[in-house]
Amino acid sequence: MGQQHLERENEGEFRKALGLFDSVMIVAGVMVGSGIFIVSAEITRQVGSAGWLMVAWLITGVLTIAGALSYGELAAMMPSAGGMYVYLREAFSPLFGFLYGWTLVTVIQTGTIAAVAIAFARFSGGIFPTISEKQYLIAPIHLGSSYAISLSTAQALALVIILLIAVINSCGVEWGKLIQNVFTVAKLTGIVALLGLAAYAFLRNPQVFHANFARAWTPMHVTAIGNTEIATAWGMLVALCVSQTGSLFSADSWHDITFVAGEVRNPKRNLPLSLAIGTSLVIGLYLLCNLCYLAVLPVEGIQIAPQDRVATLVVDTVLPGIGKLAMSLLIMVSTFGTVNALTLAGGRAYYAMAQDGLFFRRAGVLNRARVPGWALGLQCVWSLVLVLPRTYNAATGEYGNLYSNLLDYVISAALLFYILTVAGLFRLRATKPDAVRPYRCWGYPWLPALYLIGAAIVLVVLFCYRTSTTWPGLIIILSGIPVYVLLQRSASQRRIDEVAAE
Repeated sequence: MGQQHLERENEGEFRKALGLFDSVMIVAGVMVGSGIFIVSAEITRQVGSAGWLMVAWLITGVLTIAGALSYGELAAMMPSAGGMYVYLREAFSPLFGFLYGWTLVTVIQTGTIAAVAIAFARFSGGIFPTISEKQYLIAPIHLGSSYAISLSTAQALALVIILLIAVINSCGVEWGKLIQNVFTVAKLTGIVALLGLAAYAFLRNPQVFHANFARAWTPMHVTAIGNTEIATAWGMLVALCVSQTGSLFSADSWHDITFVAGEVRNPKRNLPLSLAIGTSLVIGLYLLCNLCYLAVLPVEGIQIAPQDRVATLVVDTVLPGIGKLAMSLLIMVSTFGTVNALTLAGGRAYYAMAQDGLFFRRAGVLNRARVPGWALGLQCVWSLVLVLPRTYNAATGEYGNLYSNLLDYVISAALLFYILTVAGLFRLRATKPDAVRPYRCWGYPWLPALYLIGAAIVLVVLFCYRTSTTWPGLIIILSGIPVYVLLQRSASQRRIDEVAAE
């Protein structure tokens, strides 16, 4: 009877079901999707050599770990559901928190869920040829000259994956945790196996690795970035900054563990630890993966890898004939786990917004499984919608995905929010010096300052050299301001009505 009474009392609260291992698995699992197996091809085309490829990933590693250690203080200080939404709200104002939440729900989280689910479907096509973005159940229906809506077999599979994972997570955090742990362990094991394969290849034929690093700092066959000459110091700085679009996105979402802070046991200890351990683990593996590529393939081979699938080419080079199958299976496991982590975390951010009256009210209510079922459902619906629209290039007759464009637009916007959040660490140290801080950022103020300077340089270069994708991101953010004003007015009117009713 006593236990049943306690359960009834806690029905409106999150269940503390996530330990340190679970939290690390969420951090690592959400970071590792399909990017690490692909984006090094584009980065190598931008920087042109083995040494600069490693420098590009080192920059990503330093920024990611510095950001994670900075967020650790905020997470331990405010261990409640909502993550960056809460930190920006407390450090600056509710408007800043809402603009992040607005961008998260419209594009960042939902668009990433759609993109990763489609990646799952694409690589499923390596095993099941009938799954393809060109095999249509509903042929493209054009909406003007540049856009269309379609339903291919790949899109259909992505819809099923998104819906399935949302339903599972609505049944309780224990189910989401189970999927996350199993699939993250599996994907990390797969990466270790890839590294082992490369080590074997290196021992048999070290000449490829030595040749790559014999000309480590000589860019070759680079893709032009505007009118910038890559051979100059300034040109290489621009190339390294622009390359962060791919590498930072591949290492992104590490902060999603802070969204589920309300479900972490001993959060004041486990949140900072999981951020530090998870990001360090993944960045270490990412650096080793790139050494793996350079041990098997010449730089020119990485640059021209078919469909940018560098890891697949590595496996096929060492074990001819099985690369496509092996990497398709690994990426399917990896992306499934990533969709699960993104789904689990995102719903908690919308829950926090709804609690403040800045999202649908029902999203701020926990279901019988003590998870935000309505928030998960709304996130699922919008992610499903984003899978369907296609972009159309009349000159080539090729179809793209609308969410890909949207994600390009908000990569720089997401970086801007990271900068603001770390700046909020400094602001809260000044405005709330006596607040309880179970963990204080290691290396403060130098480490967070390093993050701010490095991320700001990358952001400025992106705004100067990637104008077509950066400025639209700002427009998406600013479009949330009138929505915020309307929500605030609605909340004020509701309070007036409630007082009048009393």
